Amino acid sequence: MSKIRVAIVFGGKSAEHEISIVSAMSVYEALDKAKYDVELIGIDKNGRWTLPDLQWLLAQRARPREIMLDQVPYTIALHPGQSSGSLQVEEGIHGRTLRLQNTGVDGLLAPVDIVIPILHGANGEDGTIQGMLELAGLPYVGCGVLGSALCMDKDMAKRVLRDAGLPIVPFITVRKASWAKEPDQIISEAERSFGYPYFVKPANAGSSVGVNKIKSIDHAQEKINDSFNYDSKVLIEKAIDARELEVAILGNDDPSASIVGEVIPRKEFYSYEAKYLDNQGARLEIPAKRLSKSQTNEIREIAINAFIALECSGMARVDFFIDRKSGELFINELNTIPGFTPTSMYPKLWGASGVSYTQLLDRLVELSFEIGNGKSKIKTHFAC
Repeated sequence: MSKIRVAIVFGGKSAEHEISIVSAMSVYEALDKAKYDVELIGIDKNGRWTLPDLQWLLAQRARPREIMLDQVPYTIALHPGQSSGSLQVEEGIHGRTLRLQNTGVDGLLAPVDIVIPILHGANGEDGTIQGMLELAGLPYVGCGVLGSALCMDKDMAKRVLRDAGLPIVPFITVRKASWAKEPDQIISEAERSFGYPYFVKPANAGSSVGVNKIKSIDHAQEKINDSFNYDSKVLIEKAIDARELEVAILGNDDPSASIVGEVIPRKEFYSYEAKYLDNQGARLEIPAKRLSKSQTNEIREIAINAFIALECSGMARVDFFIDRKSGELFINELNTIPGFTPTSMYPKLWGASGVSYTQLLDRLVELSFEIGNGKSKIKTHFAC
């Protein structure tokens, strides 16, 4: 049987560019090479699609900030359509396939059957690349356009979850134009609604990029300004004295939930630095030990319901807060392309649930073909 041609797309125009590189290298190494031929496509910080050398990437994986994709000489041009062949869609043994034009080397790459987008944050986790792949008719791992866009926008995600009757942290949405006109009023509203401390975070970012804890009015304006560096819309949220729990979801129409894990930060909160730059920034407890059986079952059930409410498919990691005093449970957010680094919770949770990293990737590929096959049966024309 012919191998499945997989393209891992990583990097991207995002504040989480370096995290994506580390995740992509982990995915590459975990894929079963007896089943898959793997192509690595790196998007540099300017949005240029490149073909980096595999050995160079692997050698530098421990130093992702030194991997400069803008220095890669070989590029890929992606333009839907078959004129002059920079992107061609044709029938293959696994359905529709994509040919990518390599502008640095003569000829075309071998056809790609499926794409694994490992693009954290904006321009990758927000439905943009998913829309491009939909237009190309290519199967891809993870949530579709709507689920990706909803989960990426924390404001919209919270609205959907709230309307579905699921528990969320109280919040206020602030747009940049409003902030520019009335910062003092907004700070007063936050103070009146939540007291101190409270959190401010970009609506469309992940990995705790741009998240600030505001402890008093003294630095409120400065920290809200910092969050606006990463988005034109931010959320101000009540600070919960909470434990941080995470659940991994896998599936399409009938999703499954992993065991529950806990992130135990060694610092004030689970910041970007604690997640990726400081090996001692947090401890992962898998499974979470200080939960009753009924709490565990409730968390897993809510995670599945949130996954369905937000139109997710394939995979997502659902993050929770549980109030230390009251035991009240809140959904923090859903990540549709969770981290796949060696220390990331998503593969670790499934590993502890009996699904190895390699088996997990196999299942994600199967789920993406399942979605693609379902879409191929939908009528796209109507004859009167």
